[in-house]
Amino acid sequence: MPELESPQQTSEETRQEARRALVLCNVCDYCSGYCETFVAAGRRRAFTDNDLTYLANLCHNCRACFHACQYAPPHPFAINLPKVLAELRQQSYRELAWPRPLAGAGWAALPMAAAAPLLAALILPRDVLLAPHRGPGAFYEVTPLPLLVATAGVIGIWSAVSLTIALIRFWKKTGGGAPKAMLRAVPGALSDILSLRNLDGGGHGCNDVDDSFSRLRRWLHHALFYGFLCCLASTASADAYHHLLGRVAPYPLTSLPVLLGAIGGVGIVVGCVGLAFLKALADPRPNAATTQADGAALLASLFVVAASGLALLAFRETAAMGLLLTMHLGATFGFLASLPYGKFVHGPFRAAALLRAVMERQTPPVSPIR
Repeated sequence: MPELESPQQTSEETRQEARRALVLCNVCDYCSGYCETFVAAGRRRAFTDNDLTYLANLCHNCRACFHACQYAPPHPFAINLPKVLAELRQQSYRELAWPRPLAGAGWAALPMAAAAPLLAALILPRDVLLAPHRGPGAFYEVTPLPLLVATAGVIGIWSAVSLTIALIRFWKKTGGGAPKAMLRAVPGALSDILSLRNLDGGGHGCNDVDDSFSRLRRWLHHALFYGFLCCLASTASADAYHHLLGRVAPYPLTSLPVLLGAIGGVGIVVGCVGLAFLKALADPRPNAATTQADGAALLASLFVVAASGLALLAFRETAAMGLLLTMHLGATFGFLASLPYGKFVHGPFRAAALLRAVMERQTPPVSPIR
């Protein structure tokens, strides 16, 4: 029976393959107009492990380069850059996570969404959990406010600290930078982040499913990203309503927290369903099979959080409110707890990589010694 390869051997083989592919890509230079990854790779002649981590997270996985490459399989060179960079990205999530033993636990929202209503059914009296509650403070008749604040605070602080440590590790690993250079690069990086410019295949769109061009994946990422931001804004505005205005949830349908939450929830649901549909239809060749579970866990977690929130909004004045509330809170707390340990970290890592790319663009090249 053949001996199984160790994770270290597998990681090193992945890095060696990425180096081989990037050197050939630099020689060819055909894809330099597709995205920032090839521009950044072109500034390098050799690729350290830190360079590979940076370039892998700079890649937006639009797969345009795979379908355009004349050296892709079945050519003997067998260049498949999207696949190998996806594998490196996943390795960086695992290696830079804090604490590292929790790396890969990006699925926590799903069991907690199921466990929370069951736990509530065991603890709460039936006339509390399954009775309709209306008016200000209705939610807190099912889940006391001090318990919510304490749970959210502990989980939120833990996740924020863990995610910050992982991001600092990524930044140091990929080179760090002077504060002035970082500040100077922020506007350009924000433009790239908010527009998802690198999901446009150089202007024609990416290859979402096959070798045809499309911008659907970019639009779905926009729906998911801006939906998530709307939900964060909803939470912040609800906090302001409670602490600054003295108004207690649940809020009217026309209030800012509800409107932002509803828009954000719909955006997340549309983005998750659409991206899952595209993944199911996509050409499997440029995809890394080992990364699919992490991506599916993130989409499923976000979908459960958003869908349970929308269901709670629709049925909050009925007897189903208690179960829906506990399901939504369980999903939300589980998602919050899992943020630093699953694919969600691709967002902060990619933002940092885009910031570094702008810093490199703004740094004048060193003139050769003559």
